[in-house]
Amino acid sequence: MRGMVYLLIATIGEVVGTTALKASNGFSNLFPSIIVIISYSFSFYLLAQSLKTIPLGIGYAVWSGIGTAMTILIGVLVWKESLSLAGVLGVLLIFSGVLILNLKGTVAG
Repeated sequence: MRGMVYLLIATIGEVVGTTALKASNGFSNLFPSIIVIISYSFSFYLLAQSLKTIPLGIGYAVWSGIGTAMTILIGVLVWKESLSLAGVLGVLLIFSGVLILNLKGTVAG
């Protein structure tokens, strides 16, 4: 359970870092650039901690999949980026994939 909590917090850190990456304007704005470095460091640390108890495939699927979907939503809501029907379908597929991996509990391999 602790691993999943770490993973979800790591995902939030990754989303904060990615959002700040956009605001950093190619690392030309100091404050958002500092947030990027801190957020990604925090996110990778917690991701590594979560992988002590969560299989790699599931951990990475949750971290990257939910992070991608949340980042797309922030892009639409904060940065006023457009989202096509294909984009909406893609986000739904990401959520479906993460859900299926978590319901199964393991990654075949």
